[in-house]
Amino acid sequence: MKQLYTKWGRSLDPSHILEEYPRPQMVRNNYINLNGYWDYAIESIGARDVQKKFPTKSDGKILVPFSPETVLSGVNKTLHPGEYLWYKRSFHYEVCPGHLLLHFNAVDQVCSLYINDVFILSHTGGYLPFSADITPFLHGGENTITLRVTDDTDESYHARGKQVLERGGMFYTPQSGIWQSVWAEYVPDEYINSIELTPNLSPDLIRILVKGVTKSYCKIKVSIFAPKIYEDLKEKPSDIISTSIHSLGEEFIIQIDDGCYWTPESPYLYYCDIELLNKEGLCCDKVRSYFALRSFSLKYCKDEDFPRVALNDEVIFQQGVLDQGYWPESLLTPPSDEAMIWDLCEMKRTGFNMVRKHIKIEPERWYYHCDRLGLIVWQDMVNGGGKIKQWFVTYAATPLSIKRVRVSDKLYPLFSRTDKEGQKEFKNEMVSTILLLKNHPSICTWVIFNEGWGQFHTTRMTLLAKKTDPSRLIDQASGWFDQRGGDFFSIHNYFFELTVTPEKRRANVLSEIGGIVYKIEDHSCVEGSYGYSVCNSREELNASYEKIQDKLRSLIPKGLCGSVYTQWTDIEEETNGVYTYDREIRKIDGSKIR
Repeated sequence: MKQLYTKWGRSLDPSHILEEYPRPQMVRNNYINLNGYWDYAIESIGARDVQKKFPTKSDGKILVPFSPETVLSGVNKTLHPGEYLWYKRSFHYEVCPGHLLLHFNAVDQVCSLYINDVFILSHTGGYLPFSADITPFLHGGENTITLRVTDDTDESYHARGKQVLERGGMFYTPQSGIWQSVWAEYVPDEYINSIELTPNLSPDLIRILVKGVTKSYCKIKVSIFAPKIYEDLKEKPSDIISTSIHSLGEEFIIQIDDGCYWTPESPYLYYCDIELLNKEGLCCDKVRSYFALRSFSLKYCKDEDFPRVALNDEVIFQQGVLDQGYWPESLLTPPSDEAMIWDLCEMKRTGFNMVRKHIKIEPERWYYHCDRLGLIVWQDMVNGGGKIKQWFVTYAATPLSIKRVRVSDKLYPLFSRTDKEGQKEFKNEMVSTILLLKNHPSICTWVIFNEGWGQFHTTRMTLLAKKTDPSRLIDQASGWFDQRGGDFFSIHNYFFELTVTPEKRRANVLSEIGGIVYKIEDHSCVEGSYGYSVCNSREELNASYEKIQDKLRSLIPKGLCGSVYTQWTDIEEETNGVYTYDREIRKIDGSKIR
């Protein structure tokens, strides 16, 4: 396998790794970046009698947050089932009032955390963050963080996305361990620990719910700044337009006068400062957040008996691209903040106003950039379950979906979802994903299942997702195995003529199309190639892309509401990207459907 690099990977400075504040919707001023070099070791689970401490001998240094399977980590080794991956580093702690919270934004798959060799917690779920108040286990001076990780990849029911131990085709190199930022922050004895921001239009208002860790009765003070389009990340919020005081732990409403609405063309954001006030009215804690005034809905237009997708009650055709968020030198971990920004800006420049984030959860800064740049997001849940039965969920499903043959999702063995614990875990992780990301105004749609991978109880999962977040649209079964619920009839079509079949209750979307292969040898990392049709030149590829665009234009008057082109970049064998895997060559010029 040939090693490729993006320009951001080539210029990486190991002493300055992803230093931007990792939680942009709840920002404090005292952020401690723990990315960088850690000691690591890989050992067999049965190698020692007691696996509660870092092995006596280290295998070397690993550059966090890059997984050991990546070249940027400096390790370039695969963690296999039956092995432990150990991490260890020291840090200096100054004894002071308050608490030190330690955050891991993503660790794949199962881990145990130790502070100064004392067990703190275990966490399962390779795509979701976790944190701990480690103050009681610290002493003044040098302290140690130790993390022990196991990863079964596709040999368990845990969420894994496209990772497999034997990569090939549409499935990719596995990765393990820490793959998003590790950081810490000091907080006072009483502090804010969560914020919910839900906009409403007509009338324009924002619903706010703030929760905190407190020992006494507290209030919160909210200051809202005038809306701005933040093209410059260093630009500061402007004048305060509203200040009010409310009760902690109770939802309240703030009216917004002369509201400016968020759209892809004008992504207005309202920044706000939220202060926690004690019973004397003094500020205990302060965070900065933001929101936008916008709504996503289905709307019926005059003389049409089918719904269309609307943004702020205005019909919008969502021209999307499938983005799996892989990088040749770092797999699922973006090499830098600038790399994420470049991808999103290029998507808009290519003509896309929507991106489907495919069975991956990105760092929160990725969603922040979508918010401020004006790119609509469809967010997939990360699939798990047993090994996929491709003959059923791909080859048989494709013609069945085109003919609209309904297949019950109670055929658990065929959907690789017989495990009760796995079903429970998916349900919990779906809710956690929605709660983690629901404040981001760019998110339009929750995509629950993709092509039947680990699909089960589709109707129940749809109702639960809608209950968790009533403000978003739901694509319950992207591709096929539709159970006639959610807000979309959602079809993947790579092989047949593109068509649309309007429904009276749901919007019609082509949620995956294209996938046209054009391989550029010097910018490909593998021998083989995988896709759904082949072009032999850039000119041929662009002609095929424009033919698809023309067909989409013809389908819009017949009821088509959105499309998702596969895909943004090449990934390993899949050489069907708009860009090459290394982001060096744009293969498709792109155009916006009007």
